[in-house]
Parts: sequence; structure tokens; C-alpha cells
Amino acid sequence: MGQTWMTYPQHIRAVLTLGLPLIGGHLAQFSITLTDTIMLGWYGAEALAALTLASALFFLLFLMGCGFAWAVMPLVAQSLAEEDAQTIRRVTRMGLWLSALFWLCVMPVLWFSGPVLLALGQTPELSADAQTYLRIAGFGMLPALLVMVLKSYLAALERTRVVLLLTLLSALANGLGNYALIFGNWGAPELGIAGAAIAAILSHATALLGCVIYVQRALPEHAIFQRLWRPDPQMFARVFWLGLPIGLTVLAEVGLFEATAIMMGWLGTIPLAAHGIALQTASATFMVHMGLSNVATIRAGNALGRRAPEHLARGARTVLGLSLAMSAATIVLFLTLPEALVALFIDPADPARGAIITAGVSLLAVAALFQLVDGAQVVTLGVLRGMQDTRVPMIMAIVAYWGIGIPASYIFGFVAGWGAVGIWLGLVMGLAVAALALLWRLWLRALPDLRAA
Repeated sequence: MGQTWMTYPQHIRAVLTLGLPLIGGHLAQFSITLTDTIMLGWYGAEALAALTLASALFFLLFLMGCGFAWAVMPLVAQSLAEEDAQTIRRVTRMGLWLSALFWLCVMPVLWFSGPVLLALGQTPELSADAQTYLRIAGFGMLPALLVMVLKSYLAALERTRVVLLLTLLSALANGLGNYALIFGNWGAPELGIAGAAIAAILSHATALLGCVIYVQRALPEHAIFQRLWRPDPQMFARVFWLGLPIGLTVLAEVGLFEATAIMMGWLGTIPLAAHGIALQTASATFMVHMGLSNVATIRAGNALGRRAPEHLARGARTVLGLSLAMSAATIVLFLTLPEALVALFIDPADPARGAIITAGVSLLAVAALFQLVDGAQVVTLGVLRGMQDTRVPMIMAIVAYWGIGIPASYIFGFVAGWGAVGIWLGLVMGLAVAALALLWRLWLRALPDLRAA
């Protein structure tokens, strides 16, 4: 993570220079989902409900597939430090291969999602609308996954500004496409939820085109797309075995949040609405920690390539410290302005406004704790991924999320009778155990130099 003389202030500057564009990119990506929610909410409650259901399945599979893209990041960062352009090319190509193959495997699930959703107890109308969206948007998952690989490649090369610009371009294309195709503006047909799915494809295709053009023109020395059809079994296996645990870890975490949403639904409409608002608010601030996690991966991979463990240690401390500072600011915000934050999401004329705000304020108080532990666990995961340590962290995370978090949510929420707050306390417990276990992995086993640095 730099030269031996780098001080902590120099590490902070380096992290922020690399990380701020990545944080902005995550926020821009988050705005795409927010735009879809708002515009389909304007179009109709039925369309919004179908989008919520469809998006849950889409992103569950998409984020699992992103494991291969995130595996590209530390491998490219290490190869950059070693000045090994051939390995950079091989890693990125096989990341593209694995992403395309993953898409081929999950597309049938998206195409026949209607019967799956019916089997999960959803209404026929809602299942049919969600399937309509997924059958179209499913074709957009391929460019979306390829974009994630190319963004990881560019970020590992510390070209984070272009990653931000490409994400902003994608968000703009999505917003314009939604406005035209959902409502039938500018002479376009009014397609409702199908229009949102087409807009998603246009958004991902725009980002992919931008990535390809930039890589071809700015980085011709890597020749990423030349002979892309040629297999590379050795590198294919390396990226696969690094990326699969990352994907499964993400799947376990997303599954934890999906399970808590289902439990909230058992409590009724108002707790579920409050849960959605609090989670949306917490997710926006979580994007900062996600950006810092990406920086941790890149700089740890770079330090690994430079054989500089003492700087990996200092860099890890720096990123964890910045994440802690962000958590502290978020805790102050959530505890001092909870009513104002929740009220932003509710129509003033809604008769349930008061009840939702009351429930949401309680959840934001728990979300303050949530931010502290979730930030710590995702940043620690980022450092470990940079060190190409993914299998043991995967096991730790799955045990914490599913072995502790979900049972605790049920016990606190229903057995103890604490309701929505109890469900969220169980969520916090699962994330806290994951954070402690991962920090232990980093401190005692994976990074002994952290104690000496």
C-alpha cells in the first residue's frame, strides 16, 4: 500500500483519492434503483409491488454473479504491482467468461420466475407482472455483469474517476428510459413495468459500450478483447475459486436481509413500510462503506503484489478508521434527525403517516448500531479479499448471518415479543458476530503484521 515511508495522513489521502469516486459510483448505482422505485410508484401501486418482488430475485442472483467480478479486482491490483500485463489480461478475460456463463445458468430461473413466485405464496397477478419484468430485464443482466468485471478491472488500475463517470452515464440512460417507456412520454409507447425493464437493458448496454470504448482507447496495451474467445483453464479456475466464495458470501448477506423483510411482513403493513424506509436510508450511507471496502481490496492486492505486509497493515487500519468515522457521523444523524429522515419517504396525506414515522424512528435508532457493525464487516471483508482470502471468511459470514442473525431476529421479534425492533436487533447481532469474526481473522491469522505495524 505504497512506499515504506508513507504516514497515516498520506494513507488517508491515498484512500480518499481512490475511494471518493468509487463511493460516488456506488451512490449513482443506488440512485438507479431509487429512480425505478419512485417512477413506478408514480405509475401505480401494483407496478411498484411487482417491481419490488422482481427486483428482490434479480438482485439476489445478480449480486451472487458479481462475485467473479469482485475476484478480478485483487488479482488485477496484485498484477499491476508486479507489472504483469499478461496476467491482468488473462484475469479480466476469464472474469468476463465466468460472468457470461453464470448468466446462462440463471437466465432460465428469471424466464420461468412466475411459477417460482407462485410457489412462494405470491398472487397470480403479482407473479405474472414480476415475470414480465424479469423476462425482459434478465437479458440486461449479461451486460450488467460484464460491466461489473470491467469496472473492477478499471478500479484495480486506480482509474476510479472513469468508473464514476460510466455509472453516472448509466444512471442517466436509466432515468430517461424510464420516463419515456413507463409513462409513454416523447412519443414512446406506454409500457409500465415492461418499460422499466427495457430501460434497465438500455442502461446496462450504455454502460457496457462506454466501458468497451474506454478500455480499447485508453488501455490498448492490455488487449483485453483480442482473442477473447480463447479458453484459459488455469486462470479460469483461479478466478472461479476466488470468486465463488465471494458470491456465496454476498448471497448469504442478501438472504439475511430478505429473511428479515419476510418477518416484517408477518407483523403487518406498517412495520414492513417502516422497515423499507429505514433500510433504504441505511443503504444510502452504507454505499460509503462499500466504496471503502473496494479501496481496501485494491490497496491490499497492490501491497500483496509489492510484498509489503507492513503497508497492508497500515492501509487496513486507515480504511477501518475512516469507516468508523463515517459510522459515527451516521449515528449522530440517525439519532438526531430520525423523524425528518423517515418523513421524506411518506406522502403527507397518507393516513398511516404517523404510525409509520413512529415505527421508522425506532428502527433508525437500531440502524445506528447496524451501520457501525455492517461497515466494519464489509470493510474487513474488502481487506481479506485483497489478500485473496475468501473461503474461511465465507464460512464465518454464513454462520453469523444464518446461524445467528436469522434465529436471533425471530426470537427477539416473536418469542420475546419485541416486534420490528426485535427483528432488527437480531439483524444487528448477526452482522456484529460477522464483524468480530472477520476482524479476528484479519488480526490473528491473515494479517499478523497488523499487530506489529
